[in-house]
Amino acid sequence: MIEMITSSSNFIIKEVKALHRKKERWTKKSFFVEGIRAVKDCIDSNANISSLVYSDMLSSINGGKELFNELDLGKYKTNYISDKLFAEISDTEKPQGILAVVHYDLKKIDDIVRKNENFIILLDRVQDPGNMGTIIRTADAFGSNGIIVTEGCVDIFNPKTIRATMGSIFHIPIVHYKNANEAIKDLRARDITVISTSLDAKAYSFDVDFKRDFALVIGNEASGVSDEVIDDSDMLIKIPMPGKSESLNAAIASSVIMYEVLRQRLKT
Repeated sequence: MIEMITSSSNFIIKEVKALHRKKERWTKKSFFVEGIRAVKDCIDSNANISSLVYSDMLSSINGGKELFNELDLGKYKTNYISDKLFAEISDTEKPQGILAVVHYDLKKIDDIVRKNENFIILLDRVQDPGNMGTIIRTADAFGSNGIIVTEGCVDIFNPKTIRATMGSIFHIPIVHYKNANEAIKDLRARDITVISTSLDAKAYSFDVDFKRDFALVIGNEASGVSDEVIDDSDMLIKIPMPGKSESLNAAIASSVIMYEVLRQRLKT
């Protein structure tokens, strides 16, 4: 059943507007995804959708009519609004006329730890939404079994972060820790080696045996991994860079290392 909403004071409209703020996303344990591809990924992944909102502009976007015809309208609470009202709740410059409100449940450390071949990403103060989303997407592509996000990182449910994951937010489990050192303590208790990236490291990424159980720490875009985490790490590594650039973007650097992990593991 489709409900028509005409007022900006409607509960659903207020809810979506509220989810633009981090505090509301974490209080309500909900976020929203926007656009044809994002909503399709959300549906295909069987995410916990609490409501769908669409407007007439959806039918004018390539793939919009097809997506609407595929929707199981009996399965979701679906709301029709005007294009003008949709523009009010949208987070993009060029809305596509559809979004989904999704309920989430964060995982615990034991939800992501495997019996063997652990490959976990630990994020330490990564603050750019694009970098965060790209790291999540890359970790998903290269076979990581989970991501640990710590306090000081950009909100993983930020709309820009969600878009940058390109659907991977629904594929890879994410654990949240207030303190990175607490996460390291729990990883080490499970015999998982903690490897941090550092420009001061002696070992290169291709020198390390990535077939072991390990967690890779990716640090802040400007200052890298924090000193407290560096001191608590089992090993430090860096990427060889014979060129004149002093460093790489956090998402690029993590991608290079994650590819090396996959290369070694496929070789066995």
